[in-house]
Amino acid sequence: MSDGKNNEISDNLNVHVEYCGVCDYGGHCLALAKTIQSGTPNARVVCKRGRQGSFEVAINDKLVYSKLRTMALPDYEEVAQVVSDVAQGGEPKEIKGEQPVNCVIS
Repeated sequence: MSDGKNNEISDNLNVHVEYCGVCDYGGHCLALAKTIQSGTPNARVVCKRGRQGSFEVAINDKLVYSKLRTMALPDYEEVAQVVSDVAQGGEPKEIKGEQPVNCVIS
């Protein structure tokens, strides 16, 4: 019999990604979703085209990464690890890892 805490994975795990369509970040969002779901298959990842220059990642409505602030894309593996931690009952935490970006806003 489980106490309801150990090894229980949340069914309500939502990851929302707002991405820049002008910068063609839709593929980056899909790649991030694949990385997340390889480690946490029950995570619901929603990619939504949004503001120019954006790549904003929110886990259960908490913003954990903002390209508008950092000017770089997040480290996908770190995002996937944070999602996995949240699935195990942890709190969403800020993503610190980045990767270079090639979008220039004219």
